[in-house]
Amino acid sequence: MSALTESAPGYRPRRTLPLRVETLRQLKRRRTLAMGGVLAVLPFVMIVAFAIGGTPEGRENGRVTLMDTATASGANFAATCLFVSAGFLLVVPVALFHGDTVASEASWSSLRYLLAAPVPRIRLLWSKLAVALLMSAGAILLLPLVALVAGTAAYGWGPLELPTGGSLAPAEAMPRLLVVVAFIFVSQLVTAALAFWLSTRTDAPLGAVGGAVGLTIIGNVLDAVTALGSWRDFLPAHWQFAWADALQPQLEWGGMVKGAAISVTYAVVLFALAFRGFSRKDIVS
Repeated sequence: MSALTESAPGYRPRRTLPLRVETLRQLKRRRTLAMGGVLAVLPFVMIVAFAIGGTPEGRENGRVTLMDTATASGANFAATCLFVSAGFLLVVPVALFHGDTVASEASWSSLRYLLAAPVPRIRLLWSKLAVALLMSAGAILLLPLVALVAGTAAYGWGPLELPTGGSLAPAEAMPRLLVVVAFIFVSQLVTAALAFWLSTRTDAPLGAVGGAVGLTIIGNVLDAVTALGSWRDFLPAHWQFAWADALQPQLEWGGMVKGAAISVTYAVVLFALAFRGFSRKDIVS
């Protein structure tokens, strides 16, 4: 059958399941709209919280945190929103978009029909993965963009006040925030790859999503166990806030480079396992 389909007039494997079609299909799903709504609403919830509770003035041990400078400017508010959401909230859309890729098709009993179309297995996975990565990047970018606009409207446009002292002019602060967003995306590749691999192993989308989120939480817990010592350096969770080095007078790359290397290494292995396992899997759903 493979030889017949490859020689069929007009058949081109690379043209099956176009990215445009898959992207539009995923954008129209209710879980995508719901997740986008949650991320877009969060900044406004925080603005209301600050309005009710007053300007943050907390100081612990004389140290200033991002939360303390949240209302200094729109840039500070965007950085604060990233700080409070990077540890867990942004994990959810990444796990959702990747864990729901293949498993959802299997749960709808449409996976075998896609492959019989015929869509090559590798083409199917690449299309699903590319769209999932795109959706995840959009989700991670949506939060700071909404926060920047809402924060500027609420607190004004001004320099980014640094917790370590000093400030960055808006022209310098914006590239720094882009570095922060880029690093958060790279650090989430582990969760993305784990959810994607689980999605190729199960017919239950919630199992893949929940498994990825659960293992990410376990990683955060292990990172809090100081008895592990230097072993924590090999945990992706250990470097998830390395982007704080971008919010200093002098940009420091060391922590972010190490964190990105750990994240990409784990992600490449898990993505490879997903492609290898799916290429040999018997599709019955």
